[in-house]
Amino acid sequence: MQKRTLGTLEVSALGLGCMGMSQSYLPIPDRDEMIVLTRAAVERGVTFFDTAQVYGPFANEELVGEALEPVRDQVVIATKFGFDFAGQDRGGLDSRPETIKSSVDESLKRLRTDTIDLLYQHRVDPQVPIEDVAGAVKELIEMGKVRHFGLSEAGVQTIRRAHAVQPVTALQSEYSLWWREPEEAILPTLEELGIGFVPFSPLGKGFLTGKIDENTTFDSTDFRNTVPRFDAEARAANRAFVELLESVAERKGATTAQIALAWVLAQKPWMVPIPGTTKLHRLEENIAAADVELTADDLQEIETASAQITAQGARYSEANQRMIDR
Repeated sequence: MQKRTLGTLEVSALGLGCMGMSQSYLPIPDRDEMIVLTRAAVERGVTFFDTAQVYGPFANEELVGEALEPVRDQVVIATKFGFDFAGQDRGGLDSRPETIKSSVDESLKRLRTDTIDLLYQHRVDPQVPIEDVAGAVKELIEMGKVRHFGLSEAGVQTIRRAHAVQPVTALQSEYSLWWREPEEAILPTLEELGIGFVPFSPLGKGFLTGKIDENTTFDSTDFRNTVPRFDAEARAANRAFVELLESVAERKGATTAQIALAWVLAQKPWMVPIPGTTKLHRLEENIAAADVELTADDLQEIETASAQITAQGARYSEANQRMIDR
C-alpha cells in the first residue's frame, strides 16, 4: 500500500480503526476472528492501527496487542488516554499527569510492547492545562515509552498550546463528506504547524457505505441509537450524500464506500483515514479505495453537489458533545 506521513511518522495511506472489534457496533464479533482480521490487514499492507484505553474498556488494547505482537516491528500502534476509570467524579475525564503516566504503563502491558508509537489525548480535559498534559507526554517520550504525541477532537488554541510544549504529530477527529467542520479552522492550523490529520468515521459510522437507510434497525445497545444524525428522519434526508457518492461510484467502477474514502484521501496528502470493520471483504474493499483516483473534475462535481446538501442531525448526543474542545 502507498505510504503517507503524519508529521514525521510514516504509515500506510489507510489505517485500521479497531474500536468496533470490542464495542459500540453491536453485536461484538468473536475475539479470535478479530485477531485474524487484524493480521490479515498487516498482510495486505496496512501498517497503522488505532485503539484506546477506553475501548472495552481495555479489551481492545489487549486484542490489538495480541494480534500485532508477532509483527510488532512492521506496524505503528496508536492508543489514547484521558478517561476517568477510577470513578473520581471528574466529568468522565482524567488527564492529570500522574494518571497519564500510570495508565501508559498499563497500556504498554496490554499492547505487549515497550513503546507506543502514537499516544493521543482522547478528549481534552478542561480541568488540566494542556501544557501539563503535553509536558507529561514529553517526559514519556524522553523515557522511551512513547514515540509521538497526538490529540483528538482538540480545538485550535489547544493544539497550538500543546504543540509549543511538545510537537504534536497528529490530530484525530471526525471527518468525512458529511462532517466537514475541521475545514474551517482545524485543517489550516494543522497545515501551518506540520501536523498530520487522522480522520475517524470517514465512512460516517457506516452510513456513507450506502448500506444504511431510514428503515435500518440497529441492535438495541448500538451507540448509533443515541446519535441524532441517525434518527430515521435524518437518515432519510442524509441519503442525498449517499446518492451523490453512488453516482460517482457507478461511473468509476467502484463502491460507494471506496468513493467516500478516496474523497478523504484526495483532500490532503497528510490525511490518513482509519475506517473500521469487522469483516474481511470490507477490509479489502476499504484498502482498494487507496487505488481509486478521483480527477479534478470528479472532485469538483462532488464539491458542487455536496454544497447543496445540508446534513441533518447532530453527530453526537448532548453528553458526548460536551466533551468536544472548541
